[in-house]
Amino acid sequence: MVEDRGVTSTPFSGRGAIDLGALATARQNQQKAAAAVANAPAGVVIDVTEATFQAEVIDRSMTVPVVLDLWAEWCGPCKQLSPILEKLAAEDAGRWILAKVDVDAEKRIGAAFQVQSIPAVFAVIKGQPVPLFQGAYAEPQIRQILDELLKVAAEQGVTGHLTDQQDQAPLDAVAVEPIGEPITDPRFDAAFEAIEAGDWGAAEAAYRLILEADSADRDAQAGLAMVGLYRRTESEDEGALRAIAEQADAVGDVRVQCATADFDALAGRWSLAFDRLIACVRASAGADRELVRSRLLELFILAGQDPAVLGARTALANALF
Repeated sequence: MVEDRGVTSTPFSGRGAIDLGALATARQNQQKAAAAVANAPAGVVIDVTEATFQAEVIDRSMTVPVVLDLWAEWCGPCKQLSPILEKLAAEDAGRWILAKVDVDAEKRIGAAFQVQSIPAVFAVIKGQPVPLFQGAYAEPQIRQILDELLKVAAEQGVTGHLTDQQDQAPLDAVAVEPIGEPITDPRFDAAFEAIEAGDWGAAEAAYRLILEADSADRDAQAGLAMVGLYRRTESEDEGALRAIAEQADAVGDVRVQCATADFDALAGRWSLAFDRLIACVRASAGADRELVRSRLLELFILAGQDPAVLGARTALANALF
């Protein structure tokens, strides 16, 4: 059922990456999630700590599937994924519970699940963890995964409902608001509108305009890098690229390695993306090496405070000097 993806696993194949419209629709997703959760049964979305993990995850999972969303405030893809999970949990109205874990605050939970990159999503059924996926998937893919999860849970006799538990021994639900505030800065409106229209050039121009006024704007830097990632991967064949990239003599093929690393980045596999490009830096020179170095710097911006970044920056410096 589970396909090996290195850091974690997912029962489904496919692009496994951020929806091309995700950046532009993040604000709408947050608003929809907030409205859906407000109208859903109490407790379908909860915050979980180490102190409450046994009662709210392990114990509940004996009768109702629990989905864990492992996130952090600094994680950009988490802010795209979490509202989708909240919305789907509210729509399913108690068939499963969404338990949100801030891995910065709850490091022992992250360590227990061997989380190396976020967002990471697991299920817990009868107290047993089930890896689902890593990275910011699109809503249709997540719905497919959840439908399959409910089938697996039913096969194991876990067919309860949140309201059944509330009738017996209700636990205090935690009021959960979407992670992060909706982006309202009007400077970004032109970029979002361009992304919604699929006009990558206009989106890049809008972000560059912001950076001309404030070159240190991290949101604009990340937006520009992400649009570049979308543009580059839109028409590429991931399978064909990987087949070439894994050949022994391809480590110095800058185009292939950079393109393959883009797909690793889209799926949140930062360590794989960084390792691939650092090996390419070592195998290249001149303009090719500079291109790979620049691509790495873009991905560092996108990865934010992911733990893989610090080691990769050191490895890049060693490879260059």
